[in-house]
Amino acid sequence: MASKGSYHPKCGSGRYCCGLLWQVIIIILYFGHIAEGQIRYSIPEEMKKGSLIGNVAQDLGIDLKRLRAGRARIVTGENIQYTELKTDKGILVVSERIDREQLCGSVTPCSFSFEIILETPMELHHITIEIIDVNDNLPTFQNRHLQFEISESATLGARFVLESAEDSDVGVNSLQNYILTPNDNFILKQHANPDGSKFAEMVLQKPLDREEHPRLSLKLIAVDGGDPQRSGTVNIDITVLDANDNAPVFNQTMYRGNVMENAPKGTFITTVNASDADSGSNGEITYYFSKAKANAADLFNIDAITGIMTVSGQIDFEKDKRFEIRIEAKDQGGLTDSSKVVVEVIDVNDNAPVISVMSFTSPISEDSPPGTTIGIINVKDLDSGDNGQVSCGIDQTLPFKINSNLRNYYTLVTDAKLNRETVSEYNITVVATDAGSPPLFSERTFHMKVSDVNDNAPVFSRGIYNSYIVENNSPGVSILTVSAKDPDANQNARISYILEDSDVSGSPVSGYVSVNAESGVVHAVRSFDYEQIKQLEVVIKAQDGGSPPLSSNVTVNIFIQDQNDNAPQVLYPVQTGGSLVAEMVPRSADVGYLVTKVVAVDVDSGQNAWLSYKLQKATDRALFEVGLQNGEIRTVRQVTDKDAVKQRLTVVVEDNGQPSRSATVNVNVAVADSFPEVLSEFTDFTHDKDYNDNLTFYLVLALAVVSFLFITCLVVIISVKIYRWRQSRILYHSNLPVIPYYPPRYADTLGTGTLQHVYNYEVCRTTDSRKSDCKFARPGSQNVLIMDPSLTGTMQRIQSEKSILDEPDSPLEVSFEQIVLEYFTKRETSCYTTAPFQYHKRMDSAYLASD
Repeated sequence: MASKGSYHPKCGSGRYCCGLLWQVIIIILYFGHIAEGQIRYSIPEEMKKGSLIGNVAQDLGIDLKRLRAGRARIVTGENIQYTELKTDKGILVVSERIDREQLCGSVTPCSFSFEIILETPMELHHITIEIIDVNDNLPTFQNRHLQFEISESATLGARFVLESAEDSDVGVNSLQNYILTPNDNFILKQHANPDGSKFAEMVLQKPLDREEHPRLSLKLIAVDGGDPQRSGTVNIDITVLDANDNAPVFNQTMYRGNVMENAPKGTFITTVNASDADSGSNGEITYYFSKAKANAADLFNIDAITGIMTVSGQIDFEKDKRFEIRIEAKDQGGLTDSSKVVVEVIDVNDNAPVISVMSFTSPISEDSPPGTTIGIINVKDLDSGDNGQVSCGIDQTLPFKINSNLRNYYTLVTDAKLNRETVSEYNITVVATDAGSPPLFSERTFHMKVSDVNDNAPVFSRGIYNSYIVENNSPGVSILTVSAKDPDANQNARISYILEDSDVSGSPVSGYVSVNAESGVVHAVRSFDYEQIKQLEVVIKAQDGGSPPLSSNVTVNIFIQDQNDNAPQVLYPVQTGGSLVAEMVPRSADVGYLVTKVVAVDVDSGQNAWLSYKLQKATDRALFEVGLQNGEIRTVRQVTDKDAVKQRLTVVVEDNGQPSRSATVNVNVAVADSFPEVLSEFTDFTHDKDYNDNLTFYLVLALAVVSFLFITCLVVIISVKIYRWRQSRILYHSNLPVIPYYPPRYADTLGTGTLQHVYNYEVCRTTDSRKSDCKFARPGSQNVLIMDPSLTGTMQRIQSEKSILDEPDSPLEVSFEQIVLEYFTKRETSCYTTAPFQYHKRMDSAYLASD
């Protein structure tokens, strides 16, 4: 049964009372938050595995949940762990066979100790298990037979020491008594050694008679006190010799000697000496160990002749600190005497400290605060005194330190903040050194990894990215690759690239570019046109996979590079399908006379938009030239009467791209001094000899509409005039003050008409407008002639109507402008912007022509 001691109302269970409680309180206050308790159990040896020792949880007052949460476990420095802790039930059971004799030998009481350790917070409970002896060993003699040679002249009372029996049990179960078989010559006397062991002697009580009994056979029985009682027997054979009446006598009753552990073989210990008053062979003495443990007989040797005792085996202080050896001196007559030799073993620092790991945590999070416990170790040294005093430390300069909380127990804690990105793992070498001379040490290396915390945002390799792409690219083409790095690990370093939402010209940026979330490759979603967009500025976010995720942004500038994909466009002179535009050059023009200027643009940029003008074909190449850069057409010589009235020039406009693109424009030039001279020449100057019936229909329809509008306006104006005249008459007869009324902008301040001098118009054209067109002449100073032979009659009618408008204060002055607008508006349905249309009240230098 397990013995838990007595119960005290103030002290709880256990064999200790209030005095021990104060010691425990002092220890707890000294070591901080570490709790420590003690308990003692008593159990018999040879219990079966799984046998109950005691309820630790109940006896220590610890909750079962605390045992499991604190990872309660047994800590022992022994190679064999005899007990097992059942944390689910809080009980302590036998886990290995316990043999008291093997565990403690003759030491009594026999016990072994261990600690139960709990974590967070750390608790240490000392458990002592006392092993109660069971009578499982019988007394045994080292030899099966004892032989004595005794002289018949042996005096009465002569003593003969018998071999002692050994019983591994202790207490009442150990050797208690010797019994000698009844005989006439000898009686048995028992003695006790100072260590409590017993031995017996045969005492001669009746003289021997060799002639009557040359040999005697006796039995010595050793009996223990167990229940049931056990015994051992040895046979004693006695040979009766002739008279030898003096026994050897030692000169000391006890001899002492010292020896260092690990002393080499042959090391001298001591010399024993005995003397015999007999002479001759009866006085020759031999020495031997009469009673020695098996291990002592292997460790020491005695010279049978000289009595010198030396070392013969390996002496270990940690196993045996002291030896008591019985020595006998025997003469040739068989007489003996005994003495004792006590050998003290001196400790040598031959054991290095032993480091045992109680617990170790790896990996540990990099955000662990300083002072975090990562390991608990136990350090023991089997030596004694200073040789067993141990100090513990860390060999390198690392952010860790060793704290000593209890004797022989140390905690390994962090001493600074950890950063996995700087050091991801550590090899921590713990060195334990004793205080011996020379000191011995041992090392234990702990490999600890630092687990990652998402404490670093991705970082782009550049502060800003610039990339260039040529327009007209294929959709899906790779533009550039953005790259970011995250010094974290695993999922915390897994980077995803995300295109931030923004607008480009009112459209989402995702319609222009995309980014691969894994590789960071930026692709073009569409084909870019430099003429529409020249630069994209997008923001890309790099986001890691941590929780919560961290991110950073980078700006990417994508510059669209121009490609020569647009040919030059000629703005002036305007080329139409059916009308003729002629520039007039007087015959009196000097060299360098500016005939006209070809105006062209190229929507490309850079050298792709650098335009050059060349004269490709001309009726007379010697008469005109084109400015290479400005497109001005000038005369290169004096115009003569021999030069043809009709001149046709073809000008090529070419850009500077690779390859270059070009456009051509035809310029008609009339060399004449007056308009009638030109008119007869240009009546046959048509693009086509066949007239289009549809065009004629449209012209007639337009003329009818204009006439109708003109008449309607005329009627309305006359009606308004009559109405105002009647109103003025009524006001006149009513004697009211007369305030003349004028329509808005009826007359300007200079009295030159109701219209401003210059107006800009948008002219609308149908898709079939190549068959008919109208041109507005430049101011008369430039001598521009716009003619269409098919509208000669129309021109005359308009001129006649103009004469009406030229009359002073004519009410039709505004109507003519409206008529002109209506005329062009009705003819065309799709619009383009022409050069400024200059309308003068006096249309002396303007001619209107139409197909």
